Amino acid sequence: MKKMFFLILMLTTSWYAFSSHLMLDGLYVGSGGSIYPGTQRTYQVYVPEQYTGHQPACLYVGLDGVLCHAPQVMDSLIDAGLMPVTIGVFLQPGVISDAEGNVLRYNRSNEFDATDATFAHFLETELLPEVETMVTSDGRPIHLSHRGCDRMIFGLSSGGIAAFTAAWHRPDLFGRVFSGVGTFVAMRGGNDLQAAVRKSEPRPLKVFLQDGSNDAWNPLFGHWYEGNRMLATALEFAGYDCRFDWSDGGHNVKRSTEIFADVMTWMWSDWPDEITVGSTKNDLLSHLLIPGEGWQEIAVPHGDFNADLTAISPDSTIMASAENGTNYLWQYIINNGKPENGQRFYWLHNYDNSTLKIGPMAFDGNGDLWVTTSAGLQICDQNGRVRGIIMLPCEAAQVRAVIIDDNRVTLVTTGNKGYTRRFNLPAPVPGVKPKSQGQG
Repeated sequence: MKKMFFLILMLTTSWYAFSSHLMLDGLYVGSGGSIYPGTQRTYQVYVPEQYTGHQPACLYVGLDGVLCHAPQVMDSLIDAGLMPVTIGVFLQPGVISDAEGNVLRYNRSNEFDATDATFAHFLETELLPEVETMVTSDGRPIHLSHRGCDRMIFGLSSGGIAAFTAAWHRPDLFGRVFSGVGTFVAMRGGNDLQAAVRKSEPRPLKVFLQDGSNDAWNPLFGHWYEGNRMLATALEFAGYDCRFDWSDGGHNVKRSTEIFADVMTWMWSDWPDEITVGSTKNDLLSHLLIPGEGWQEIAVPHGDFNADLTAISPDSTIMASAENGTNYLWQYIINNGKPENGQRFYWLHNYDNSTLKIGPMAFDGNGDLWVTTSAGLQICDQNGRVRGIIMLPCEAAQVRAVIIDDNRVTLVTTGNKGYTRRFNLPAPVPGVKPKSQGQG
């Protein structure tokens, strides 16, 4: 991987304040082993004068480069004590060009509109480590805080969904997110994110969405304003600390620019406190989740844990089984010890049109099926529908068994390690049929 840096001293004036900052210009070229091989992208790094280099700064990532007069706004807010000392990274999407400089591939939609964690992983493992190798002309090394609540990401349009998705999958990487006219439509699955928000346990995120009723960049993919409003209602339902700005604006940066200083002031108003996890109105999760409880790493005894991709109901009348290469589980009725009447039955959620990695599964005492997947620990009701999704504490491929006891779920992982977490749920009792949930 190649890198080149150019250092420019800029004196900036604005209607907010007069101050100075440094802008470091960078060029990142992905190697054959990188996440987006062959791509080339420019970026700028904003360094406020208050940054000394002696301790890590907070982080702001802006997609599609400098928008909303962000450096000038940050100068003013930092100077006024309305946001912490923050390093800004303004990133362009990647392109692939030939030797003459002709663009052969624009990578923006592939990077920004995808709904999986790939772009967040790129930022974490490739781009931001490059930024932390930089040193200003006056000798200040760039050090970034790695607390999620110290980090914010902003984007517009496809950059808006990219900002939200990066924070959604990695709240430990970005705890604060501002999306302007975000592309939460049927372009690469963005229309499904509101469903994931409703069904997932709340995450430590603070979210601001902006859009206008005249925003419809391309009706082929859906209505941008409608998509944003649906995501907003999902965030409220799921208990997030969120705010929204609705206007009659169109698909442009105008309104985000007008409100940017106010959004930034609200976004950092609770800093340096950790971001509070809210209470969801999801009827399954609201009963299941215990406030303050999370996964705890434990050692587990040696045992025969073979990552069996089937599960039997407590009364031995139902068998669930994974189907290779799909996002479905099959259900069989057990009659005289034999599985019969198999159907594709349990419908699982995925991100970015991907085939899930499905791991071990187990029934609880309610007859709900807990399934380890690369999109989280998905909880299916008796009729095969996902009602709740719990974030996994490790990669799905590491899980070898799911064990459900009274008020506790334990994941046995590779290396004779495991994770355990308390929930409000009954353990399965062999021979006891769970109460029927009806056809719902």
